[in-house]
Amino acid sequence: MSSGSDMDMQARTTAGDESASSNRLVARVAGFTRFFILAPITGLAVAAIVMTGVAVVDVVKLTGEALSGHGEISTLVVGFIEVADIFLLAVVLYIMSVGLYELFIDDNLPLPAWLVIHNLEDLKEKLVGVVIVVLAVFFLGRVIESEHPLDVLYLGGGISAVIASLAYFTSKVLAHGKG
Repeated sequence: MSSGSDMDMQARTTAGDESASSNRLVARVAGFTRFFILAPITGLAVAAIVMTGVAVVDVVKLTGEALSGHGEISTLVVGFIEVADIFLLAVVLYIMSVGLYELFIDDNLPLPAWLVIHNLEDLKEKLVGVVIVVLAVFFLGRVIESEHPLDVLYLGGGISAVIASLAYFTSKVLAHGKG
């Protein structure tokens, strides 16, 4: 006949097994939920492809205008700067898509070193750099086509404030997160 302590031990073992099984199930479900991020990853990748396609179409149109002699040089310059801006936005979308894939799905993609992302801070840092370039290209386009110098001054002040904030964010906040 079993003693009371044997029964207690058996009950604790059974409860421990059920708890471990429950923990494995929760861990499995939690691990599976990372694949929900495939929706934004795919959406960002499709958006990057569409933006690239739009920019390529614009390049073809602008090149046709330039070769036919129908476009003014200032209009062509602004057009090509705007195309560069669209391409840069496509790059931002691509970096976000690849970065999220690296963070949630597979960290071992064969990518160039500058695009390797191991944590959220890496993704933020890459995005901040590209956003600064996008803002600079946007500003250049507005400088070339603007007829109101004061508007350019205000726009430049606003963009420089954003860039200064992003530089501070990169140097202080992101650097602190890495340290």
